[in-house]
Amino acid sequence: MPATTTNQHLTRERVLAGAIQLADEAGMDSFTIRKLAAALGVKPMTIYYHVPSKEAIIDGMVDEVFEEIELPQEDVDWRVAIRHRYISARRVLNRHPWAPPLMESRTTPGAATLQHHNAVLGCFRRGLSIQMTAHAYAILDSFLYGFAMEEAMLPGGGAGSEISEAAVSMMQAYSEQYPYLFELATELVLDKAYQFGDSFEFGLDMIIDGLYRAAHAAKPAASGTG
Repeated sequence: MPATTTNQHLTRERVLAGAIQLADEAGMDSFTIRKLAAALGVKPMTIYYHVPSKEAIIDGMVDEVFEEIELPQEDVDWRVAIRHRYISARRVLNRHPWAPPLMESRTTPGAATLQHHNAVLGCFRRGLSIQMTAHAYAILDSFLYGFAMEEAMLPGGGAGSEISEAAVSMMQAYSEQYPYLFELATELVLDKAYQFGDSFEFGLDMIIDGLYRAAHAAKPAASGTG
């Protein structure tokens, strides 16, 4: 839990840092201003002096998470820059498993959120049309957030030994009824190096490659209609 502070030393930044730590430890389902105040060592009303509402706190938390994600590099090929950005985003979301459902749902996004979206869109536009950019952002973000949420729900965060042992234990009694599920589970047990997270970069590369090929396939048709 955050260290106890005093009213005099409480700031908006400390409120948000405490809120993020509380969410990291306990999730958002049980997140309350009262619990945050207790973690910070202040009265609940003191928090509202620095951040006006719970919704504003959540907006600020999301903005801080976006701040942690590396912006796409501007001096490399867009595919390299986007790949690096999404790997960074997954790493950050692994640290904050409560965040994925909230990242795109806020109606009053902060400056870091807007800057980040603008930078990612600019990166896509270095190699894609505006229509393809819209497809790319929707598909890649859906993949990122969905993967991060599933990863957070798996035993041990998707570590090979824990997820495979859980799968085999569950499937042992159904080996004849569900042979392919049992086959996958037992293969994972044999491969101690298996990590669910290894599929992220594999899938990411497939999507980026597919976007690149689709963009180039569309160029001749577009130029012919001009």
